[in-house]
Amino acid sequence: MLFRYMAGAVSARTGDEMSGPALLVMGLAVTGSPVPASWLLAGLTVSAAAGGPLLGVLLDRSARPGRLLASCLLGYAGGLLLILALLGRVPDAVVIGLAVVTGLLGPALTGGWTAQLPLVSGPGRLGRATALDSMSYNVAGLAGPALVGAVAAFGGGGAAVLVSAGLLIAALPAAYGLPSRGGLAVRAGTDDETRTATGHRVRPGTSHGVRAGTGHGVRGGTGRGELPARVVRAKVGMVGTEVKAGVSAIVRNVALRRATVGSMVSCCGLAMLVVSAPVLGERLTGQSGHGALLLAVTAAAGLTANAVLAVLTRPRSPTRADAPRPWDVAEQAGDLAEQTEHSGNRAERAGNGLGARFWDVVQAAGTAVLGVGMVVLAVSGTFWVAVVGAAVAGLGEGPQLTALFAVRHREAPARLRSQVFTMAASVKITSFALGSALAGPLAAYDVGIALLTGAALQATAAAVLLPRGRSG
Repeated sequence: MLFRYMAGAVSARTGDEMSGPALLVMGLAVTGSPVPASWLLAGLTVSAAAGGPLLGVLLDRSARPGRLLASCLLGYAGGLLLILALLGRVPDAVVIGLAVVTGLLGPALTGGWTAQLPLVSGPGRLGRATALDSMSYNVAGLAGPALVGAVAAFGGGGAAVLVSAGLLIAALPAAYGLPSRGGLAVRAGTDDETRTATGHRVRPGTSHGVRAGTGHGVRGGTGRGELPARVVRAKVGMVGTEVKAGVSAIVRNVALRRATVGSMVSCCGLAMLVVSAPVLGERLTGQSGHGALLLAVTAAAGLTANAVLAVLTRPRSPTRADAPRPWDVAEQAGDLAEQTEHSGNRAERAGNGLGARFWDVVQAAGTAVLGVGMVVLAVSGTFWVAVVGAAVAGLGEGPQLTALFAVRHREAPARLRSQVFTMAASVKITSFALGSALAGPLAAYDVGIALLTGAALQATAAAVLLPRGRSG
């Protein structure tokens, strides 16, 4: 099951990683300006803040979340194909509006998949599953831009969009086949609710539970009689209340709030790199497709950095004689998340070998290194210097992403995991959209200024992410 999940995740995320650069290259070719091209990318990503929370609630409430993910994949691929068909034939505003609608489904390709890991792996293998899932982002980030560069060089940006949509469609069987919750959907509850051993939610003063994903009541007390009206209302649900629970989980948790805000600022700066890469490639080599290859270098360096980090942080245990593997570092993060989720004691986190704030520091340091790489890119006068800058950026981005996932798994309540992941992913994607909208005019004026602006945002994000004082 984990293999099928990974195959689908890599396919979907590679298609997703292709979609942005492909639209940029296609928009640049059709319009001749980075401004409308960047607005197209911004439209695709800006609506994630609206789609993410709702998708998170629906996934948490669904007994078969895989079917919802499959529907999102199909809708996202269909939206890309419509954009391809209409760009240059209708006003730009219409195509950008279509991109906004398509982008509502974007968080399903990132946080929506990751939130299903406990269903696929079970609690005993969550560490390994988290590690592999984190690496799938690096693999997709490497393959996506590289494919755009290769396909665009031979068939143009339109062909790259077709390949992107094809990869999204190829992931449909894996998404549809994700395991169910056994008839029980996890819902956000309130403090005055408890759960039975089978996961049913019960309010004090009642003896009835609600079986999520079905239309039947669960016997309680005498086991007879109809569901009371308040339980029916709980069954139908109040989406607004559940969204609030997810937001509260992020806002009230210091580590989650810090990681989320910092990743938003960093992602806004990362958009400067993504939008500027095709423009920089065209300036240095005469071909915008070479800019997509710079993004592939960044992803490859990120994967390498995670492998080195795994060696440096591998626990020295006499019972573990096998060679370190690239996923060991994130597996430790997943194990840490499992331990602390059950213990709930922050003091215990400090004694596990990695330290209570290890991953928080890694996220901050990775963000700073990403900013340094963007400075090198900004001052590059040849393509090979730009390659060095892209590699330095990747050395920071890879560990940054792994650390972000580790913090989320460590801090997110199990019953709100889908909401935490999709909400955090959606605000991240939306901040990327804002950065994209700003990057277009900046890159059109001077690509170096756009990249330096992105580097400044990385410095700001690193300052936000650095833990201060005692954790609590």
